[in-house]
Amino acid sequence: MSEVSKTDSGFVVEAAAIARAFRITEEQVRDEMRTGLISSRSERGSGKDKGRWRITFYRADRAFRLVANAEGEVLSRGSFPVTPRARAVRRDRHLSGGEER
Repeated sequence: MSEVSKTDSGFVVEAAAIARAFRITEEQVRDEMRTGLISSRSERGSGKDKGRWRITFYRADRAFRLVANAEGEVLSRGSFPVTPRARAVRRDRHLSGGEER
C-alpha cells in the first residue's frame, strides 16, 4: 500500500505517515484516533484544484496536511501550528451550519 490510497468511502492514510508527522508511534496514532485526540478532515478541490484532495490531521496544537490527487498520489505535505481556539470555532461553525457563535 502506498502512503495514501483511495477507497469507495474516501482516503486511507498509513499510520506511519501520521506518526512521523507528529513524532509519535503508530500505536499512539491508532489509540489517539480511536479516542478523538487525533481528528481528520478531507476537502475536495474545486476550480483550479479540481481533482485534488486536502487531507488534514489535527493533534493538540499541530496539524499535518497532505494534498493528493484522485489516485492517492501525494502532491504536497506540510505541518503547521494551530490554536485550540481556532479549531473550536471551525468546529462550531461546521456544527451550526456555518454561522459564527
